[in-house]
Amino acid sequence: MSEGKTDTGAGKDDKALLRVHDRELELNVLHGTMGPDAVDVRNLYRQAGVFTFDVGFTSTASCESKITFIDGEKGMLLYRGYPIEQLARYGDYLETCYLLLYGDLPTQDERARFEHEITRHTMVHEQISSFFRGFRRDAHPMAIMVAVVGALSAFYHDSTDINDPYQREVATRRIIAKVPTLAAMAYKYSLGQPFIYPRNDLDYASNFMRMCFAVPTEDYHVNPILARALDRIFILHADHEQNASTSTVRLAGSSGANPFACIASGIACLWGPAHGGANEAALKMLMEIGTPERIPEYIARAKDRNDPFRLMGFGHRVYKNYDPRARIMQQIAQEVLAEVGDPNDPLLEVARRLEEMALKDEYFIERGLYPNIDFYSGITLRALGFPTDMFTVLFAIARTVGWVAHWREMIADPQRKIGRPRQLYTGPTLRDYVPMTERGTGLSDAVHHRNDPC
Repeated sequence: MSEGKTDTGAGKDDKALLRVHDRELELNVLHGTMGPDAVDVRNLYRQAGVFTFDVGFTSTASCESKITFIDGEKGMLLYRGYPIEQLARYGDYLETCYLLLYGDLPTQDERARFEHEITRHTMVHEQISSFFRGFRRDAHPMAIMVAVVGALSAFYHDSTDINDPYQREVATRRIIAKVPTLAAMAYKYSLGQPFIYPRNDLDYASNFMRMCFAVPTEDYHVNPILARALDRIFILHADHEQNASTSTVRLAGSSGANPFACIASGIACLWGPAHGGANEAALKMLMEIGTPERIPEYIARAKDRNDPFRLMGFGHRVYKNYDPRARIMQQIAQEVLAEVGDPNDPLLEVARRLEEMALKDEYFIERGLYPNIDFYSGITLRALGFPTDMFTVLFAIARTVGWVAHWREMIADPQRKIGRPRQLYTGPTLRDYVPMTERGTGLSDAVHHRNDPC
């Protein structure tokens, strides 16, 4: 890792030499302010007639960004240069939102004005309530979120022009403010309970908890300790560089799609079990293990290549050291469980013992399989009162600001181009059309059709 660089772009003598067939090319080497250098291959096809091949984009920088930096070797996560540990300890979610959006922590006046504007955008158009009634009661909340967030563009036409800076600002506030309201509505709809309107006298996390857990027949008082815990969880999930869902938002936005559609695309990507659903999988694993005595059995199974079992919540695509968010989440889990009256939750004890044993095992050490944020978040969210199918929804609420920040950065980038990945084609070569009578039996016997029920 190279740190402390102040020049972005290529230096005079910073070149990478690439030999392709009988040609030797000089490619510029770009420097960021932190992290690895990048070889500029933007003109490679034009110069040499070849593409790079990088499945999953594991070695490809698709954009230049000033928002979030991860050093996976050191276990470091920075929002605009600020360590996640400091933001989670001293800050709050809306302050973090401002930081991610505008680059600096707000002054007292800036913070007050921003919070005021977010709070007064939390209500949604009343006709959206009717939109919910088109879903089955057992619909997954993430399916509902994809639909209703995308549908916001049908209700707020005055903030869909991406070329108007004012409309981009209005869309920013609307999305951050309304996603928690829509998430709470999705939760209430699944329970068959009436929707609870937001209140302007509550902070962001408290307002969301009240919309989820209050009922019209009695007063509901938000526990400040639990609300602060949820607020910190939102901070931990607010952004994570160019992950799958953020890259999806950027790709959708590169076509000029409206911001509501872009955020809906991010939610759809986040729904995948390999991305936003990992905390639910980790919780199910801990429940399957059940007791500390069974941990050695499951560790042995995790090491067995012939056993399909995997230790969920361990390892990370980027972090090769301890996920810094996991330490904070472990502390939050302990605080929440102590507050709700079950500090000796057997699953927390299983998690602690499993982590302890894995961190001492050479198999996991050699492979960099340390606990990640999902390892403790499922236990915590369950203790806060949320069912497992709401876990990814909570992730989406928190990550919304990161998606919006990256969308804004991309829209303002003068180098922006529509995303168009290339491919290594391995299909049939050129061939002629074959008339139906000469095609043989084909695959019809292997395909069975049936009428799907409505």
